[in-house]
Parts: sequence; C-alpha cells; structure tokens
Amino acid sequence: MHSNQYSVTEVKQIINAGGNIVKEYTISTLLTDSRRINNAAEGLFFALSARRNGHEFVAEAYAAGIRNFVVQHGPEFNLPEANFLLVDSPLAALQILAAYHRSQFKLQVIGITGSNGKTIVKEWLYQLLAADKNIVRNPKSYNSQIGVPLSVWQINGRNDLGIFEAGISTINEMDKLQAIIKPQIGILTHIGSAHDEGFTSRREKVLEKLQLFKNSKQLIYHYDELLDYKKDIPVKETFTWSRKFKVADLYVFSETVISKKYYLRAYYHKKEIECLIPFSDQASIENAITCWAAMLALGYSAVEADKRIERLAPVSMRLELKNGVSNCSVIDDSYNSDLQSLEIALNFLGQQNQHQKKTLILSDILQSGLQQDVLYCQVANLIGTQRIDKFIGVGDALINNQTCFNLPEQHFFKDTPALLQQLKTIGFKDETILIKGSRSFEFERISNALTQKAHETIMEINLNTLLGNLNFYRSKLKPGVKVMAMVKAFSYGSGTFEVANMLQYNKVDYLAVAYIDEGVALRQAGINLPIMVLNPEASAFDKLTENKLQPVIYSFGLLDDFVIYTQERGIVNYPVHLKIDTGMHRLGFENLDIETLCDMLEQNRYVHIQSVFSHLVASEAPEHDEFTKKQIKRFEKAFKEIEKTLGYKVIKHLCNTSGITRWPSAHYDMVRLGIGLYGVDSAVPASDNALQPIASLKTSVAQVKKIGAGDTISYGRSGSLLKDGKIATVRIGYADGYLRAFGKGVGKMLVKGTLVPTVGNITMDMCMLDVSGLDVNEGDEVIVFNDQLRIEELARQIGTIPYEILTNVSQRVKRVYFYE
Repeated sequence: MHSNQYSVTEVKQIINAGGNIVKEYTISTLLTDSRRINNAAEGLFFALSARRNGHEFVAEAYAAGIRNFVVQHGPEFNLPEANFLLVDSPLAALQILAAYHRSQFKLQVIGITGSNGKTIVKEWLYQLLAADKNIVRNPKSYNSQIGVPLSVWQINGRNDLGIFEAGISTINEMDKLQAIIKPQIGILTHIGSAHDEGFTSRREKVLEKLQLFKNSKQLIYHYDELLDYKKDIPVKETFTWSRKFKVADLYVFSETVISKKYYLRAYYHKKEIECLIPFSDQASIENAITCWAAMLALGYSAVEADKRIERLAPVSMRLELKNGVSNCSVIDDSYNSDLQSLEIALNFLGQQNQHQKKTLILSDILQSGLQQDVLYCQVANLIGTQRIDKFIGVGDALINNQTCFNLPEQHFFKDTPALLQQLKTIGFKDETILIKGSRSFEFERISNALTQKAHETIMEINLNTLLGNLNFYRSKLKPGVKVMAMVKAFSYGSGTFEVANMLQYNKVDYLAVAYIDEGVALRQAGINLPIMVLNPEASAFDKLTENKLQPVIYSFGLLDDFVIYTQERGIVNYPVHLKIDTGMHRLGFENLDIETLCDMLEQNRYVHIQSVFSHLVASEAPEHDEFTKKQIKRFEKAFKEIEKTLGYKVIKHLCNTSGITRWPSAHYDMVRLGIGLYGVDSAVPASDNALQPIASLKTSVAQVKKIGAGDTISYGRSGSLLKDGKIATVRIGYADGYLRAFGKGVGKMLVKGTLVPTVGNITMDMCMLDVSGLDVNEGDEVIVFNDQLRIEELARQIGTIPYEILTNVSQRVKRVYFYE
C-alpha cells in the first residue's frame, strides 16, 4: 500500500512537469501558503495564482526552508538546491497529484455536497462511524478547489473510510473535485440559496452538484429535494428519506419535542423505527435525519443507529478568540482535536501579536489511526513550527510520550480535573492561550476558568467574513493598487488588535486610525504595519514618533508644529501624509493653498511626503456624480503640482469604500477601505450577497412576564399592550449602545426567528419586547442584529446611518471573535 511520501522525481512525472531536478527530495507535505509552513524539509510549495500571485512568495517560502516548488515560471533570482517543477497551472497540478494519490488506495469513500449542512453531516458521520472505521476527512470545511486536494492528500494505508465534502461556487468546478474524491457513496444535503449568484439558475447549480456522484454506486438524499431531477440523478441505487412522501426508503411520519430533544418515528422496510435527536433546531434535525438515513444505508441496524445518534455532540467548526483573565487572550477550540485542525489552530495562534508569550493546552488526540510514538512526534514537530513558550499536555498518551516535547516550559496532567486544580499554580498572565482538546476531555471547563466573566450581551465578530469582504474589494483593484484599512473608532466598534492582526496577516498595506493613542495601542499589540493617524495632536508628537506612526498634515499650523518638532530633535525625512480638501470642507489644504504649500515643502528635509490624499463626499450617490468628477479633477491638479515640487512620486489615494466599487478610474495607487470591510456599502446591494456583515449583536431573555391589556410598561408608563400578552425583558439597554430612540415599538429584535417590537422606553441596562404568542423562556437568545436583521435596517428604524449603530456598541459588551 502506498504511503503519502513521493520522491520529487515521481511528483514531476505524475503532474507532467518541466524543469530540472537539481537535488532529490522526499515529498510528504503539500503547501499553498508561505505563511503556513510546516515540515519544510519534505514540503512541496504550489505557487497558486488567486487573489495574490503565489510566485511573489516563493522567496519567502524558500527562506522558511522549502526546496521544492510547482510554478508557472522560474524565479527571478537564483535559489540554490531548489527544484522548480514547471506547469501551465499549479492549481491543476495540485489536483492531479491529489487524484493520483487517491487512486493508490482501495478505501471506501463517502462524498458529500449540497448548499448547507455539508460540514455538519461530515463531522456527525465521523462521530457515528469512528468506533468501527479508521476515518480520514476534510479538516473543518476544507471543501474548495484547493481544500479538497489538501484533504485527500491525508489518506494513508491505515484508513478504511474517507468522508470528504465538496463545495462549489460556479459551473465546471465539480468535475475536478469528483476526479479527486471518487466517492462510491454520495450524500446530497440541503439545497439552498448559497452561491446562487454563480449560476444562471437553481437547476444549473443542482446539476453541477450532482456531477460529484456520476460514478458512485449509491446516493443518499432527501427525496423532496430532487423531485424535479429524477431523470438527472446519475446513480442507479438510491436511499431516500422524506417527511412527506411514503415512497421514500425512510419515511418520517411523527415528530415530537421531548425535553428539548427531537423524537422521530419513521417507517423503514415496512417496519416502524424510532430515533431521538439531541437537538431541536430545524437545520440540525434535517442534518441528523440525513445521518440516520446514511447509517441505515450503510447497513447499521435501526437500534444501533438510534443509540449512536442520541449521543451526537454539537459541532464547533469555529475558533473563538476571547478576553481572558490577567490580560490574556484565549483561543477556544475545546471540542475537537486532530492533526489537521491542530495545524489550523496553531496558525491562528501564530497570527496573534498582542502578547509576546504563547501557550498551548492540548489533550490526547483520539482515533488518529497512528501509533502513539509516531503521532506525538508529529505533534511535537507541528508545534515546533510555531513559537510556543508554554505547553500543557493533558491525558495518559501525552504523559507517556512527553519525551517528544522540548519546550521552554511544559507541564503534563493525567486529566482535566488535575489541570484545573493546578491552574493558579501554573499561572497565566499577558499571554495568548490556545485551548485545543478532544470533546471527551471537557476542555470547556478550562476555557470557562481562563475567560473573563462578562455581561451576557455579546457581539460576535466573524473574522472569515472580514477576510471575505476584504477580498471582495481587492478583486476590484488592478495589480499593484494598495489597500489602506480603516481601523479607527475601535475598528468601527469591532475590536482593535483582533481585527488588525487579521488584516496584517492578510497583507493589507496600511492601517489608518483617528488619533495617536489608537495607533499606540496597535503598536503595543504587536502590529508593525504602517499606520496613518488622521487627527494627530501636537501635544502627542513624541508618542507618534516613538511608535513610528505617520501623521496626516492638513493645515499650515500643523505643518509648522511638526517641522519645528522634528528640527528640534534632529529628525529628517519623517513620513507624513498630506490631506487635500476637494469639497468635503472638513480638514485639508484647499486648492488655493497648494502653491504656498509647495513653497513650504520645497527643500524641506524634515518631512518626506509619503502620500497625498483627499476624501470623496458622496461616492455612493449617482445624483452627486458630477460633483465627484469635480473632486477628482481638483485632486489630480493638486497632487501633480505637489509631485512636481517634490521631485519624487508619492502614493495617491482618493477612493473610500463606495469609491472602490463605483469609481475604478480613481483608484490611483491606493484605496481606503472603511465600512465595507465590516460588511456595509450602500453602493453594493445587499441582495448581491457580495458583502456580509461581520458582526452579530446578541443578548438573552432575563425574565418573561404575563401582562394584562392596558397595563403600563417601563419608565414614564411609556408602553402597554392592546390585549393580554407577554413581555420579555432582555439584557441590553442604552448603556450598551441600544439607543433610547429604539423604544416604544420603533426597534425590533429577532426572538425564535420572529421579529418582535420593543415596548416602552429603553432603560439603561434592559429593554422590553412584546413576545405575545411565542414560546419564550428565560435564557433564550435574542438577536439585535446579524446577517438577517441587518445593521442597515436598524439604522433605518431610527433615521441614522450604519456607522452610528456599529460604533455605538458599548465597550462593556463582550466581543467574541470567530475564525474557521
């Protein structure tokens, strides 16, 4: 049986590459990101060209130890002892190599696709089948054109079952994934609206998804989903389930909620069977029925399937970044542990710069299929790719293999209670702590002990969505145009170093803050990107220069103050940015000032003009396009005069968020991305799904009360119900940023999927909602805004703009950051 080690000569033959082999190496690790290098000695780097050209990072990968590269063209400089395999498409080569690797193994493979539920179904099938099978699967949601080949590459001779999900976003993608996965058994999950924009019709999307199963022996699916596609199903043998149609193999005819669990009765082979699902939300129920059908189709008895499904645990696919005790940051990944997800979590830990010290708390890794000594040597090598200062291992296997580890500080404990007893003795302060554990170790207890206790109102920030929004705007830019990300005002309410770390890791070119203190805080959190300060104060110039922040100069007085400051300290060529007022009439030099400004800049050796910029007043509004054109002309006239005087080129930037999408001719050298980064852009219709809000504000029900018709509610007896009903008091008020303007029915929140109005005045810490007719209990979640109840709608309710809604969310509201 083949391993996943190949000689570089073998790889060259498999992918039919050109180029010469300078030195023979063994290849066991496939790499596509120069920031995520592990096992460099056996690594093969694919220079993929997506939003960034991978060839630009070959030197960086070489410096990290990589000596084997798949490229479209050779490097521009000599890299000794490096092999360059030349191909037309590095992505196609990656897929060909993974498909070849898959073909070397005889294991059974389940392929999963659909619009929603793919990852959950995959992870639940892993939970259900791992007792009987040695399973290989996608780490997290690695289901793309890149993620699938990287996932399939994990197959080794010990695996007897593979479970791989495949995601697509447009036509002509699934054939490539099918050739890599080659599933004998197919599962189609729920078909929804996700990625509709990539297809001309829903039918085109469904037919594309069905291509995954074209050579499969069996397809498991929801009978109702493919009623209109019976002739298109490419598989003869099917196993179907339905809640409506008795002809399905598994016909669910009864559904009852029992203590927040879902009790199902169904007919299967003309016999009545049952299943208890430990969830009550509809998405989980549908995913669990799919797993039930899969187990029956795979030959498990109805009794065994029921027994295992009842023990299903929730799937957490997201890392949570939270504020910890003693000025720590806590990354919570306490529900699963395997080599692949450990690598992802360690990479996220590596992105964090807010503390110099990094700590890993790790449990035994269960059901890896590897011998323990081999497994924990691999774990130790993986940890060695990151700078870990403190390592805490929990479990017998880690204790037995602790000689694999050699870290500056390390501790080992038999189980979680033993560690909990010693937490205070170990001591945690000013460090970033990654908590990574298999579910059976109950590491959530460690997370709870190390996380700051906080107000139950939480703002969740999705860092993957932030990155998606960033990449949307990058896709609008020509090569070489830089991006300045606006992180002023606590990143529009979304956080400081948490957002800045993600932006720095994903290589934005500049950050911008409003005040010097904001820039100092970012420097203290380990952010080393250039930072522009929009409103520098002369009294804090010392902080500005100490922290290498770059001031905006917008007036003659400020220019005089800064030149005098630099003269007195012997500072020369300090980078500054000139702001030109082209029509905003807030700050900046006006066109009449440019000649005098040029006179002051000529032969001035104390400052170096890094950039010249202005601000569009109404870039989003077609009715003001003529004025925008005037601004562009004024800006061009100003920067040309300034560059002529200086004798050198400066960075020129004019476009804000809406300007990026509506005024491509004015991108110049750099654009400033603001509110769009956070998912709001009035120039991009929400219906396009091109942008997604990164923030969700959630609270909970403190109490539910029955209220009689006419009874008054809240201060000033300001609210009442027209007929007998119920109110829910929820834990958010104007001190949290939910303004008084939302009171008396103006504002609405989502409770149990239903939009309900406020009742009476908003108070400082609480407000009341009319929940008449709903089954609402204390502790139930309440959505203030998210991707369904959008910030734009809240702004409309009180006649303001989304900026105000976001930036008003109080600092006392706990921020939790998610990363997949």
